Amino acid sequence: MAIENGDTVKVHYVGTLKDGTEFDSSRREGREPLEFTVGRGQLIAGFENGVKGREVGDRFTVEIPCEEAYGPVNPELVFSVDRSHVPANIPAEIGTPIQLTNDKGQCIYAVISAVSDKEITLDANQPMAGKDLIFDIEILSVK
Repeated sequence: MAIENGDTVKVHYVGTLKDGTEFDSSRREGREPLEFTVGRGQLIAGFENGVKGREVGDRFTVEIPCEEAYGPVNPELVFSVDRSHVPANIPAEIGTPIQLTNDKGQCIYAVISAVSDKEITLDANQPMAGKDLIFDIEILSVK
């Protein structure tokens, strides 16, 4: 029976970047297979579309362009702040995660992407934005 919207699917997967770097896997020790309902938007569109039409026991690879994953990098989400606005207890080092609050009181997560004597540049894009993804998927069950 081919998978369609509304089906609850259980899969094992390994996610890699085009250079072969593994970024996630349900096959890591202590992890369980991923279970989701197709068509509910619980996962990135490319992953959901990749399982549609498949059946239990299928093993396959899906290449997902960034537009069907986490989207392209949005340059509006990269901005600089005066270094004096960053609390002293936060290391001013590239890669340091930081939590901000916008004018609506919502939490925004960002990463320090550049540091100068006067400014710190923050990137609030989803870390996988702009990346094409590859998933090796095995369909374990369908309800």
